[in-house]
Amino acid sequence: MPMRFTFVASETAVAQQALRKLVDRYGAVPADQAEVIVALGGDGFMLRTLHAYRALNVPVYGMKLGRVGFLLNKHRLDDLPERIELAHAAVLHPLQMRVTDARGEVHLALAFNEVSLLRQSNQAAHIEVRLNDKVKLESLVCDGILVSTPAGSTAYNLSAHGPILPLDANVLALTPISPFRPRRWRGAILPHRTQVSLRVLDPGKRPVSATADFHEVRDVSLVEIYQADDQGIRLLFDPEHNLEQRILDEQFVL
Repeated sequence: MPMRFTFVASETAVAQQALRKLVDRYGAVPADQAEVIVALGGDGFMLRTLHAYRALNVPVYGMKLGRVGFLLNKHRLDDLPERIELAHAAVLHPLQMRVTDARGEVHLALAFNEVSLLRQSNQAAHIEVRLNDKVKLESLVCDGILVSTPAGSTAYNLSAHGPILPLDANVLALTPISPFRPRRWRGAILPHRTQVSLRVLDPGKRPVSATADFHEVRDVSLVEIYQADDQGIRLLFDPEHNLEQRILDEQFVL
């Protein structure tokens, strides 16, 4: 029987044109009947696709039709079923973010790349860092701080001078953003089951926002982060472009 696909695409003209051609060539079914979801766009659109369809437990195969394509394969109209059959799967486990805001309201969100905290005003943030309920930094003075998954370690985390993490290393990156004090602290690599708690000191005077991928909460007072082991999703890659090799190669880009 023909492989059953659901195709989704970003709103760009080139992605929409590719969508029409793929549907004409291979047909399409509703997402809850699909064997594979094919996403057409850039990494931002891929992240939104992972969030939108994660509950279906259907693998996702992306094709690059955007500016950035670290999580995507090359776009090609031909031989899609054969490419899917040969593809390598990478299981991504998101981070669960639990935020308590200044009004005491609780917000939940998932992040496949990272959870980041950023100052909202001209004043530096003061953040207490706890790991597994033990205080590690009483006051980190900084522009912000982030917790990254291995898949997200080449994104914002890398821009903030954090480490690139191998996909199978079972670790997370805790990376400060423009730290002022302690001056010599540049972050940490954490076991993936670490419970991270970030408490904002003086949130009224020094407000901070928290973002899980693209879901933002403003004026936060406490952010709790842990890996959601029960929320994994399979991402498919062509053998010559598998995610583990990309993460390895990224460490040698000059």
